[in-house]
Amino acid sequence: MEDNRKLIVVVDDDRTNLSTTRRALMELYNVLTASSGERLFALLEKTRPDLILLDIEMPEMNGYEVIKMLKATESFADIPVIFLSALSDDESEVEGRDLGAVDYIFKPYSRRLLLKHIEMHMLIQDQRRELMRYANNLEEIVAQKTKAVLELQNTILCTVAELVERRDDITGGHIIRTQRYLRLLVELLIENGVYKDELSSWDLDLFVMSSQLHDVGKISIRDEILLKPGKLTPEEFEEMKKHAVSGADIIREIESSTSDRDFLKHAEFLAENHHEKWDGTGYPYGLEKFDIPLQGRLMAIVDVYDALTNVRLYKRAYSHSEAVDIIREGLGAHFDPLIAEVFLKHEDRFERAGVK
Repeated sequence: MEDNRKLIVVVDDDRTNLSTTRRALMELYNVLTASSGERLFALLEKTRPDLILLDIEMPEMNGYEVIKMLKATESFADIPVIFLSALSDDESEVEGRDLGAVDYIFKPYSRRLLLKHIEMHMLIQDQRRELMRYANNLEEIVAQKTKAVLELQNTILCTVAELVERRDDITGGHIIRTQRYLRLLVELLIENGVYKDELSSWDLDLFVMSSQLHDVGKISIRDEILLKPGKLTPEEFEEMKKHAVSGADIIREIESSTSDRDFLKHAEFLAENHHEKWDGTGYPYGLEKFDIPLQGRLMAIVDVYDALTNVRLYKRAYSHSEAVDIIREGLGAHFDPLIAEVFLKHEDRFERAGVK
């Protein structure tokens, strides 16, 4: 029987780590192991993996040296590499990503988290191969093919969104609800003639689909901050705020692997700007008024509304009327006044959308 499972090579000089990682993956993937960079390259002469999991701290040839050789060799350069490392400082991660790693996972890690990261990158690779075939065979471009690519793109977004929600388990259903709110808000804005020209030029389905990635940067935030039950310290809040930029960086990385960059442009704006405020007191850049992309101004209001009306570790769920009062107070300060006025005019529609 033909084995269609993807092949992963795990590289680590610690045999216990090799054995543990192999056991974690072998139910879903074919797995080969290499105890050094030299053994990895010997393997690559005989087989081509779909993904390499690479340790950094190894004797003779460390992980950074290995990935430099991989990226410098044409036949190996496009094999995605994920670093698995006990080096948890920002500088080590940045260096790894600068050298071409698609991801960086800190040791020790859970099996479920490792599998989710791998699944996400396998899907990205599948999409990249599909789009390359799509471009090389223009005569075969038909409606069915386009639909298949869009379905694959949505699968990737759903997988990434699920990864975020699995880590940030206090926000169950947040992504689904905010998608409903966004669609409703855009429809109401167009109906009321607010930003009608710009919004009418958007593909609403793609915009709503892209919103699944607005919090993707949270996968880079440490658990002790992301899951803290109480109020964050000023230092912890500064760390949390980095998720907006991290999210945009992750999306740009995905964009670099696809020819359909317009598909993720909304997602990039949403992730980077949904915590900016109309009066310039938001983050990460302190943008104000129309300097904030419209995507970010839309996401700001539905994100806050959902956060207010649902339980968080640090707060109770506010009633719909309490949330509406808070948004009314933020009109012209936190929120674009034109968008907030439409929201408030039709606030009962959002209450009904939230209970589906």
